[in-house]
Amino acid sequence: MSCEAYFAEQLRKRGFRVTAQREAVLAALHELEGLVTAEEIFERVQAQTVPVDRATVYRTLDLLEGIGLLAVVDSGDAQRRYELLRVEAPHHHLRCTRCGAIIPVDYAVFESLFEELRRTTGFVVTSSSLTIPGLCARCAEEASRSE
Repeated sequence: MSCEAYFAEQLRKRGFRVTAQREAVLAALHELEGLVTAEEIFERVQAQTVPVDRATVYRTLDLLEGIGLLAVVDSGDAQRRYELLRVEAPHHHLRCTRCGAIIPVDYAVFESLFEELRRTTGFVVTSSSLTIPGLCARCAEEASRSE
């Protein structure tokens, strides 16, 4: 199922309408790819023929996140970044607290951890987005040389 069809299905299940504005935000995310800010999404939507205001962009981003189609990453610079996810597989990110690098990590890396949490604590991880702060390889190397 395409993410457009999935988005439409999930909107209807939640009692929302599929609007041209929501479709325009999703289309902009497809065009931009990777981690982008809400402002970048807004600017891309403005290039389309459908009028969309910033509030609609933010509300649509919240909807996309709520149904698991959007990862929201705290990049450490007071700006959230958004990344469109595939319908079938969430993934996660590592964020370097020193240089701000965002490193995507395949979901499979975390599967055994999530299973262990479920097995030992009964806790079931439901988020399609996880960001772990730390140091990237370059910054960790620089930090160890300066100690």
